[in-house]
Amino acid sequence: MLKRISLVATVAATAVAVALPAEATPVTQKPLSHIRIANHFDLAAGQMPENIALLPDGTANVTFAGSRQIAQITPGGSTRVLATLPAPADGGTGTPALGFPLTTGIVQAEDGRTYALYATGTADLTGLWRLAPGKAPERIAALPPDGLPNGLALDPHSEQFYITDSVLGTVWTVPLSGGRPTAWSRASELASTGFLGANGAKVHDGALWVTNLDKGTLVRIPIRHGNTAGVPQVRATGLAGIDDFAFTGRGNEVLAALNAPGKVVLIRPDGTSTTFLDTDDGLQNPTSVALRGKEVYVLSAAYITAEDPNLLLARLPGHHR
Repeated sequence: MLKRISLVATVAATAVAVALPAEATPVTQKPLSHIRIANHFDLAAGQMPENIALLPDGTANVTFAGSRQIAQITPGGSTRVLATLPAPADGGTGTPALGFPLTTGIVQAEDGRTYALYATGTADLTGLWRLAPGKAPERIAALPPDGLPNGLALDPHSEQFYITDSVLGTVWTVPLSGGRPTAWSRASELASTGFLGANGAKVHDGALWVTNLDKGTLVRIPIRHGNTAGVPQVRATGLAGIDDFAFTGRGNEVLAALNAPGKVVLIRPDGTSTTFLDTDDGLQNPTSVALRGKEVYVLSAAYITAEDPNLLLARLPGHHR
């Protein structure tokens, strides 16, 4: 299975690199401090971390794509598997674009429940899953099996989930309680160019922000009255292999993971970007970024390098350029 994952990722990385000009690569700087690898994960067991949700007590919940798992990482560095989602009857070989079942986006709600996406290519398992303390995971919303649900964001005010589909080029909404998904946007800015389109998702500043891996873009879609989608605005381009991201707390400034290039970049409100972390710091195909105050968490899945999936920690300075 790992060989298949690596092959698919390598093809995707090559396509992204060819599609974008070399001059789009940001200039490398190292403004972060206290950079260290806090956790190393078991590649042979499929522990390729895809997405992260930070909890108030200092722990972090993550999805392990290759093992279909939701796990918890304590501040002390221990890893505990919270749940393993059911394997599809066909082994997940029909999962669009990838050919293996994988857990993707994850969100921690204020009610203490964990929500995660699962893509299998089968109608009985693909969708949004809920994990409550002391209970078995349950699917609360079915999503199209011919799609690839990937990014997950929750608006706590409207209690609506936003789900990106990287294959169908769609953003779905689902109520916090679960139920039938609604196609919120099928804008052309979400479409793929051959592999994976709409990817990471965050609700911020009255809008849903979405990355597009194939196009290397960061897109802002206003959330209008009645939870309708406004006109998409491309806010940054030239971001080869962009995956998930996080806002730094300084307006619309973003830290984003560039998967295939092995970088984390700072994207300014004007769309320019600077490299903050790279492979010299231990990144192995980073998939997601999260912040707790000035503490930066970066997951690396090692999809292409096939060496060292890990969790990197760093500190964002109070002032940076």
